[in-house]
Amino acid sequence: MRILLVEDETDLAETLRTGLTAEGYAVDTVHDGHQGLWMARTGGYALIVLDLMLPRLNGYRICAQLRREGITTPILVLTAKDGEWDQAEALDTGADDYLTKPFSYVVLVARLRALLRRSLASTPAAVLAVGDLTLDTASHTCRRAGTRIELSPREFAVLAVLARRAGQAVSKSELLHHAWPEEARDPNLVEARVSALRRKVDTTFGRRSLQTVRGVGYRLVDDRERRP
Repeated sequence: MRILLVEDETDLAETLRTGLTAEGYAVDTVHDGHQGLWMARTGGYALIVLDLMLPRLNGYRICAQLRREGITTPILVLTAKDGEWDQAEALDTGADDYLTKPFSYVVLVARLRALLRRSLASTPAAVLAVGDLTLDTASHTCRRAGTRIELSPREFAVLAVLARRAGQAVSKSELLHHAWPEEARDPNLVEARVSALRRKVDTTFGRRSLQTVRGVGYRLVDDRERRP
């Protein structure tokens, strides 16, 4: 399972990454809030370990933004803030558990296991399907009619946004918001990724599921019924 660790103390982050990797988890580590929010939005994580006092964007705001966007990935807050109001605010804004520093590594791992058990018991398989195009957000894999398609992380993020809104027009600004860091505002970034996606998921298979909506953006549809 893949875990996102958002922690600005680099030594601690590396220690946790090493330990959790030894436990069998795949761990991605970032050190500021904006990057953490972007990574979390990809939907590719089983769990997020999140500090509160982060550069650029604090953990409270990350929790609140993810929940507003309907992202339900379990969040364990790991922080030096030990006040009862700090804990209440974190839980109220979307965190699922709260552990203060200094902490017991054994307890941390046990809490992660508990969160993962609850999440797996209550969450359906994280597979997005539009016709015969499927995206597994847990393993970050994409397939068309069973054939695996290799996508970059950014391409996967763009396609996942479109798949979650299948059949609907999604603007370039929405795609920028969800698939890029907040400071990215160039629509050419979206056009380049969509062009690459078309080659991979449509042209190679003789399909036309990734459509341009003129003056708006793009939509992803099940185009099988239109085929001869």
